[in-house]
Amino acid sequence: MQGAITRYRVLANVVGVLLLLLCVGMVVKYGPPRQETIVAVVGPIHGFLYMVYLVTAFDLYRRTRWPLGRMVTMVAGGLVPFLAFVVERRIVRELRAPAQPAGGFPPAAR
Repeated sequence: MQGAITRYRVLANVVGVLLLLLCVGMVVKYGPPRQETIVAVVGPIHGFLYMVYLVTAFDLYRRTRWPLGRMVTMVAGGLVPFLAFVVERRIVRELRAPAQPAGGFPPAAR
């Protein structure tokens, strides 16, 4: 499980950074200087790594047996700028938190 979490974290952050670069590239592409090289280079790299990210997200989803909505949120993380970082932090924080009993209260100190 720890390996799946690490793979997910790395790919979520890499895809998030590439998505931000792609957004900057789109502004530069259609802005006054008209540079298309950023989009031409970063676009295919983001596309390929997004597919790898989907595989790792599905692997983590399968191992944790979460509801489908969680998988949809992880998929959206690679498509919406800045969302990859937010989703990654929440997912990892939830996975690393100590398990709570069914009542939702922490066990009593002894």
